[in-house]
Amino acid sequence: MVRFEVFVFCFTFTLWPVFVPFSTAVQTDVKVQVNGSLQPIMAAPGDDVILPCQLEPREDVRDKTVEWSKPDLKPDPSDRLSRVGYVHLYRDKREVPDMKIPAYAQRTALFTDALKEGNMSLKIVNVTLADTGRYRCYVPKLDCYSIVELVVEPRSVETWTTETPLHPKILQTPGPNDETAVTGGRLFLSVPVLGVFGCVLLILGFGVSVYSLKLRGQHRTVSQDDLDV
Repeated sequence: MVRFEVFVFCFTFTLWPVFVPFSTAVQTDVKVQVNGSLQPIMAAPGDDVILPCQLEPREDVRDKTVEWSKPDLKPDPSDRLSRVGYVHLYRDKREVPDMKIPAYAQRTALFTDALKEGNMSLKIVNVTLADTGRYRCYVPKLDCYSIVELVVEPRSVETWTTETPLHPKILQTPGPNDETAVTGGRLFLSVPVLGVFGCVLLILGFGVSVYSLKLRGQHRTVSQDDLDV
C-alpha cells in the first residue's frame, strides 16, 4: 500500500508541471477575430446597405461597446479637442446618438437580436454619394476591428458586382494579409476541462494518501492487540 501511495504522489506532482504550461499553450492558441467583407459593398444612391461585421469565435457583445467610424475622416479644425464623430456608437446596451456624425443621424442601426451571437453588422439606409469610403467596426474591450469599404455609385456604372453580401448572416472571412483581418485581440480561454482534470488528479492523490494512512493505523492496532494476547 505504501508503494502505491508513493506512486500516486509521484505521478501527480510529476504531471502537474507538465500540465500547467501545456494548458496555457492551448488556451493562448485561440484569439478573437472580427471578420468583415473582402469585397467592397456596392450600392446606388437611395439604397439600404449592410456592412458586415462578425466576431469569431461567436460571443455575446450586448454588454460591450461597439464603434462604427470612418477612419479616413479628419477632425474638425474648429474643434479644439480634435474629435471625430461616430457613424454609429453602441454603449451600455443602447445607441449613443449624441456622438454621431450628423449626416448619419437616424440612418444607421445594429441588429440588436444578433448581438448575442457576435453579429455587429451595421445597416445604413438611404445611402448617398458622400457615404462612400472605408468603415471601421471596432470593439474596444477586445481590442480588435475590421475594415469594410462602401462604394456608392449610380446604377449606370457597369463595374458593379453582385457578389457583395447584403445580409448580416452572409459574411466572408478575410485572409491573414487582408486589411479586414484582426489587428489585435484578447486571449480566449477554451480549455477549462484540462484544469478540472488536474484538480481531479490532486484530489485523487490526497484521497489515496488519507485512505492508506487509515489502513496502516488499523493494521498497527490489530498487530498491537495480537501482541497483548
